Formats: sequence, C-alpha cells, structure tokens
Amino acid sequence: MADDKINWKRMQFKKNKVWLATDRDQRPVVKNGRVLIKYQLGQDYEYWVNPKNIKPIDSVDSQTKRSRDKKSAEKPPKKRKTRPKTKAELPDSAKYKDCICIYTDGASSGNPGPSGIGIVLRFGKHEKEISKYIGIATNNIAELEAIRTGLLSIKDTRLPVRIFTDSGYAYGVLTLGWKARKNQDIIKSIKNNLLEFNDLKFIKVKGHAGHEGNERADFLATSAIKKAGGSREGQ
Repeated sequence: MADDKINWKRMQFKKNKVWLATDRDQRPVVKNGRVLIKYQLGQDYEYWVNPKNIKPIDSVDSQTKRSRDKKSAEKPPKKRKTRPKTKAELPDSAKYKDCICIYTDGASSGNPGPSGIGIVLRFGKHEKEISKYIGIATNNIAELEAIRTGLLSIKDTRLPVRIFTDSGYAYGVLTLGWKARKNQDIIKSIKNNLLEFNDLKFIKVKGHAGHEGNERADFLATSAIKKAGGSREGQ
C-alpha cells in the first residue's frame, strides 16, 4: 500500500505506545496475518507484529483505572506524604539528558542458533536504531556483539555514554571482573574499545520488564532473526 494511503493511529503494543498503520476506513493494514506499527512517525523502521498484542490506549487506560478504583474501594485511603522524585526514579530522557544512551540486546534462536542484535542509540532529540543478523551464535555472543556494535557507532568518544543491558553475563564479564572461559576475543575487543571513552558506564536493567529502550532493542534483535529466516517465539 502506498504511503499516501496509510493513516497512522495511536495504539498500545504490549506496554509501549505505538502508531498503527490503517487504511482510509480506519482498518489495520494486514500482511501475512500481521499488522504494521511504528514507535515514532519520523523513524525509518517499521515492524509487522501479531495483532493480538495491539490494544487501544483508551481500553488499556480504562482497565488500569478500573483496577485502581477496585483496589481503592477495598482498602481505606491512606495519607501519603508527597516527596520529590529522586534521580533513580526519573525517566532516562531526563536522568541522562546529557549522555548518549545505548540500549542493547542480543537474541539467539537455539543457543547456539540463528542470532540477531538490536541497538537503540539516543542523544537529546537524535535517535538511531540498528537491527542486524549475525549468523549462528550463542545468546551470550549476541549480547556482547550488540554492545560492541553500539560502542563502534559512537563517533565522539569525549561525550558521556551510558550502556543499558539486561545480560547479567555481559555485565559481569565487562564490569565485575568475571573470568570468562569462552568468548575471550570479543570480550577483549570490547574492553579495548572502552578505553577510548572519557566517561562510560554500564547500567544493568531487568529484561522484559517494560523498560521501553530495552524492549525496543529486544524487538530489533528478534526481528533481525525473523528477516533472515530464523525464528523465536514471543513476538
């Protein structure tokens, strides 16, 4: 369908707000049983996803409100002291507004098996996404390769950089001094690259817990596998 015939409608995909492609009759654009979405209207990447994971924002908000109202009715109201948000509670866009944020994830269908990496880079209003198939590899290699690719995408190493990963393995071998029996070449390559940065820190996040940047990186990684003919459940 031509772009001028597509209308974009605000919807909910899993826990993220997205734009759903619809035709002139407001019906979702469907291809091979999947619907087309974008996270942002100005981005180049588009995704074909399971329509079961698409929900109207109003219905999600209403369900949340009903759940809150039910809990409020069951329990007597408690007085709560208001306090300013701490730095740890602020969204990444505010907490790291002066930093380049790199959200990375790796996926492997089989471990080892067809593997892909996903990276989201943000700096101020600028954003870039990378979705790449890396061939047959383990999940740990994919996680490391996503970090290495993200670092190599940074042109100005003088800027502060924050790398977000949900991989305990990658976080451990790169920051906690874990001794790795395997993957020593790629680990050494990343550590050498880290020396080029003036201010770089790793941030461990919980996987599949609704962290927007991490969820998008995961989607990019699994999409790379699917585009290459591999597979992974959950999308």
